Amino acid sequence: MTTRERFTTVLNGSLPPDRMPMVEYAPWWHLTAQRWETEGFPRGLSIAEGLQYFGLDELYVIGCVPAVPAAPGHGLGVITDEEDYERLRENLYAEAHIDNFIEAVKYYKPRHDSGEIIIRIWLDGFFWYPRRLFGIEPHFYAFYDYPELMHRINADLCDFNMRVMTKLFALTKPDFIGYAEDLSYNHGSMLSKEFFDEFILPYYLPLNKFAKAHGVKSLLDSDGDITAMIPWFLNAGLEGVYPLERQAGVDIVKIRQEYPEFIMFCGYDKMVMNKGEEAIRAEFERILPVMRSGYFVPSVDHQTPPGVSLEDYKLYLKIFKEYCEKAVKI
Repeated sequence: MTTRERFTTVLNGSLPPDRMPMVEYAPWWHLTAQRWETEGFPRGLSIAEGLQYFGLDELYVIGCVPAVPAAPGHGLGVITDEEDYERLRENLYAEAHIDNFIEAVKYYKPRHDSGEIIIRIWLDGFFWYPRRLFGIEPHFYAFYDYPELMHRINADLCDFNMRVMTKLFALTKPDFIGYAEDLSYNHGSMLSKEFFDEFILPYYLPLNKFAKAHGVKSLLDSDGDITAMIPWFLNAGLEGVYPLERQAGVDIVKIRQEYPEFIMFCGYDKMVMNKGEEAIRAEFERILPVMRSGYFVPSVDHQTPPGVSLEDYKLYLKIFKEYCEKAVKI
């Protein structure tokens, strides 16, 4: 099978005949690569060259998001009220942003069409995006102080994302769409179900219906413990979630028992990767039943951290390959 066929086979609930996909959910942290370069990793490799160096299946993330200006500092915003938003609005959703995105997809299209690579499309979600505009703390107050503006922002984003999908699907069908959200932390959701249903649900529904009609999976990207929110996501037409962080309390084995057809991506505890072969194998044994269940693509439950040496990572990959083959031999 091709790289793409393996990946889509698993997303649709079956197992490939030869092995599971072997992917990194996102490129490793730059600090990780910097460490590896002191340990023998070739300097200056592109993402593609790095994936090829390690023998991983090539998964690429191509994003199309509104052009929000740079904030003055981490966690800060670029608007405080309706007037600020109106001032920025004209440039946030320009068609040129979408056209540039389509050109980027065209670059990858031949290899994607041939099945050599996997494509994940990054779109902003309806919790993440207002936070980019308001900043972290003011965003929470905005649910109360500016509810009409919050709805307007998300309606505009919904329209933008629909325009992106319309042009994209006329060109090609990505392997899935991943919405950036990060709406949970290690104790669960950062907003109530009532606020999810009011401010977020209405804007996911038309997008996910449109994607599904074109045969494209819609997944949500959120760190933290998303377990209690899975019914919310399903109600919104989302078909899966990632990266399923173990250290935040997520247990993919329990999730699979309760939601047999829910798509899960990642889920391998990155915190064991530098603890030796026994720990690495034990973690693969933990997730092996889920690997065999379908609807699950194993990968590190976020990017590989800089505490993992190059030797650690190569050992992890060796065992990863072993279990990707083992999982399909039921």
